[in-house]
Amino acid sequence: MAASFMASNAALKDVHADLKRRMDKAVADFQHHLVSLRTGRATAALLDNVRVDYYGTLTPLNQVAQISAPEPNMIVVAPWDAGMLKEIEKALRAPEHGFNPQSDGKQVRVPIPPMTEERRRDVVKQLNKELEDHRTALRNVRRDGNETLKKMAKDKKLSEDEEKRAQDEVQTMLNEEIRRMEELAKKKEIDIMQV
Repeated sequence: MAASFMASNAALKDVHADLKRRMDKAVADFQHHLVSLRTGRATAALLDNVRVDYYGTLTPLNQVAQISAPEPNMIVVAPWDAGMLKEIEKALRAPEHGFNPQSDGKQVRVPIPPMTEERRRDVVKQLNKELEDHRTALRNVRRDGNETLKKMAKDKKLSEDEEKRAQDEVQTMLNEEIRRMEELAKKKEIDIMQV
């Protein structure tokens, strides 16, 4: 890629840095969501969205217990406070998580059943919805950037040519970030559909 016009222009340097930071944040958030999507193999990341009632405060499960996946179809949750076993089981049984935990009094075992074809398709739909939500977030960043550029041109801080060139660069940045997310989604879809 050619050197950035916006990054080399003193008036646009901050705008460019802000847009880049916000776009990178959206892609990083998308990557975080990808990790928590089920692929049929047990990983500790499957429990990232589980919140446990820890003395009246909803707390991420990984902050009250050690989570490991010793087998491809089993997650083991070992709470640091044995009194939390019931709360952990309750949180894992919640309908939005759909796990069927089993406690032995010291730790909770969470069996991960193999995914059915229908469940795989549902997870792919969820993946595509996440992808579209994050594309929209990126487009909102582009819109904000273009509005800033128009305001700068109106205030005579930029010429019309500079504004057009900067808008083209913002569009190029958007296209690149969307392409990155689509590649990540494609890899994840292959992983999900693999039996």
